[in-house]
Amino acid sequence: MTIASTAPIADQITTRLTAALAPTHLHVSNDSASHSGHMGDDGTGESHFSVEVESAAFTGVSRVQRQRMVNTALADLLRDRIHALAIRARAPGE
Repeated sequence: MTIASTAPIADQITTRLTAALAPTHLHVSNDSASHSGHMGDDGTGESHFSVEVESAAFTGVSRVQRQRMVNTALADLLRDRIHALAIRARAPGE
């Protein structure tokens, strides 16, 4: 498994997605610096993220359902801490 993360929220994202989806590839990027001063920027430097996740759990699952699976694993972070999350979710071999 490949894991890349920076900052405490990114670490929480990594931990939760690993537990929920047993990914074969996971990359979490903190994109907050690119959104400094924009709507949703709370000044913490931890408001905007991108996730690339590959998991067998996504096999035969629609793109929308994959995103829901990620959102479910991160529900309270999305509600309380994360303003924006870009998700790229795929099954192995896609």
